[in-house]
Amino acid sequence: MEAEEQEGHPHMAMFMVLGHLPLYEILTMSSVCKSLLDEINSDVLLWHRLIVESPLNSRLTDETLLKITSKANGRLKTLALMNCIHITDQGLLRVVEQNPYIKELHIPACTSITPEGILKVVEALCERSNCLTNLSINGIYNIQKDHYHMLALNLRKNLTLEYEQTPPPFYHHIQFEHNVLASNLRLDYEEKMQQPVYYHKRGSVSSFKQGKNMRIIDLEICPKCVEVRMVYDCPKVDCCKRKECRGCIFCIPRCENCGGCVGSDEPEEGACGDILCLECWLQVPKCNFCNKPYCMQHTDWWCTSTDSSLLCRVCDENSHGYTYTDVL
Repeated sequence: MEAEEQEGHPHMAMFMVLGHLPLYEILTMSSVCKSLLDEINSDVLLWHRLIVESPLNSRLTDETLLKITSKANGRLKTLALMNCIHITDQGLLRVVEQNPYIKELHIPACTSITPEGILKVVEALCERSNCLTNLSINGIYNIQKDHYHMLALNLRKNLTLEYEQTPPPFYHHIQFEHNVLASNLRLDYEEKMQQPVYYHKRGSVSSFKQGKNMRIIDLEICPKCVEVRMVYDCPKVDCCKRKECRGCIFCIPRCENCGGCVGSDEPEEGACGDILCLECWLQVPKCNFCNKPYCMQHTDWWCTSTDSSLLCRVCDENSHGYTYTDVL
């Protein structure tokens, strides 16, 4: 009897938790027992939003991605592949062909995917449905202005299709409501194109999960250098009004902590090599030897001396006579 109880079904609370777990943990849970495997495979809602991040992204191949996305039975709505370097044009296109109702496609830093491959994927989604509303492609190599304009044109067609698919007007008051709807759709498109993007929040997985500040396309033509890159807005109140410091990171240096623009006489370099504005530099802890701080992205790099004072890696290496690369 004890053996039978030990081999019984998992507690029902386990099934309720599944929808809140990241993809890697869901796949791990499926190997625990047959009951969990059956529940995970049969629950289509678990596979409507797939966000592939570390540590799964470095192992994901075209075949594995196709196998995972097939669990959605063609109902996949959101696909986010974060730095999945082994995913190719052919692999992504096969997934899209089986899931034509994808609304959000995020493939940042998927370096095996080409601009031509992205065009084919977007065209396939726009031809079969008008669902695609967000596209993130930052980190894809060799995206030119022609690629950007073609992508924007295809996504703009979605707005036209949505307008055309509304019921035809028969009376004057319906005609008015129809025109208002079309106007709202256009305003919604323009609003999404102008959503602010801040440098210190780039690459945040939580932004994909929560759907905050999502532009239709994350890339833009920089108003300074006129190249297709990520264009960042400044969170400083004065800059938001003037919009003079909108631009890519190559044109306008930005603080790693607050994302604000940094003037030529202001930048302070951190121990990690990143730039901080003076205001942020004054607020963060610093190395007791070189008086340099770490930005928020590298706070786990701090070391401590025998008297519990903070040391940056460089100063800690000098005090011990070795480097971290030697240890690794």
